[in-house]
Parts: sequence; structure tokens; C-alpha cells
Amino acid sequence: LSELGSESAKIKAMGIMDKLSTDKTVKVLNILEKNIQDGSKLSTLLNHNNDTEDEERLWRDLIMERVTKSADACLTTINIMTSPNMPKAVYIEDVIERVIQYTKFHLQNTLYPQYDPVYRVDPHGGGVLSSKAKRAKCSTHKQRVIVMLYNKVCDIVSSLSELLEIQLLTDTTILQVSSMGITPFFVENVSELQLCAIKLVTAVSNF
Repeated sequence: LSELGSESAKIKAMGIMDKLSTDKTVKVLNILEKNIQDGSKLSTLLNHNNDTEDEERLWRDLIMERVTKSADACLTTINIMTSPNMPKAVYIEDVIERVIQYTKFHLQNTLYPQYDPVYRVDPHGGGVLSSKAKRAKCSTHKQRVIVMLYNKVCDIVSSLSELLEIQLLTDTTILQVSSMGITPFFVENVSELQLCAIKLVTAVSNF
């Protein structure tokens, strides 16, 4: 899926995606939706009290692999839909909604807690720290896999703004996209995402 994501970006840049058979492209999009769905609601912030540290790390690695795979499927989907001169049949509403659902969930539940400790929930129900205290305790070190996922999600958010310029979306979907575009401005340490969100909010306002 990672390779498919990078290859679809090349085909999009070459402007030849529309030369592919529409039926086959739609079939690919439906398969991609299943892969997006696989990681769309997986929580990466695990804390199993009964597990050893090694077991928890192995389990988290497995979850992150599935979440990253779903991100690649999202990118491939958006690359197909935002390529020039694509037929109307590729703009499948359910697939678009699945991409938005995945992105919104992992921004809120995976990336924001990693980049801004104010968004972290104490699993042991400890005392609530103030925003300043939480942010002061934040470590700047990030796992490579989290940084990779962050970059992929930034690409998805940026590409969604392109999709808005091409395809009419339902009011419900636009509301979802709007909240996704506004929330990053209340999160710290996500400046790249905020730049992508500016594009998204601008596209929504022009809708």
C-alpha cells in the first residue's frame, strides 16, 4: 500500500490516471475503502495494566502498522480522486466519508495527544494538570512511526482541499471537514498540519 501510494502520486503528477479503466479504478477504490476501514477506529494509545512492557510494545507496533497501512490507502484514494479529468464514477461518497472519518479519528486520538499533552487522557484517572503544566512536561522526542503517520495525515488533509475544489460533497461531510480544518489551530506543535488546514478551511469557505 505504501508503494501504491507513491506510484499513484506519480501517475497523478503525469496526468494519466484518467487513462485507466473506470470499472477497474472503482474496484480499486472499493478495495482501498476496506483497508481504510481496518485502521479507522484503532486506538494507538494503549495501556494494558496486565501486560508486560514488551507485550504492550509489540501490540502497539501491530496497531501502528495497521493504522499506517490505512493512511497509505487514504492517500492512494485521494490521489486517484484528485487526478485531472477523472470520471464522476470515482467520487464514491462512502469512500470519501471513510477517508474523512479515518483522518478525523487519528488526528484526535493519535496525533494530537502525541504532539500536545493537553489532549492526553490520564489512564489512571490522576489529577488534571493545567495546560501550562502539561505542556511543560511534554517531551519533544517522537517515535519515527508517529512522525511518518503525521506527515501522511498532513498530505491527506492537504489533498482533501483539492478534492473540495473538484467534487461537490454533502452538507454533513462538509461539516466534518470544517471541524477537521479548524481544530488544528487550537493544538500546539503541529505547524505543518496548520498550514494544510489553512488550505482546507479556504476550500470549505469557497464551497
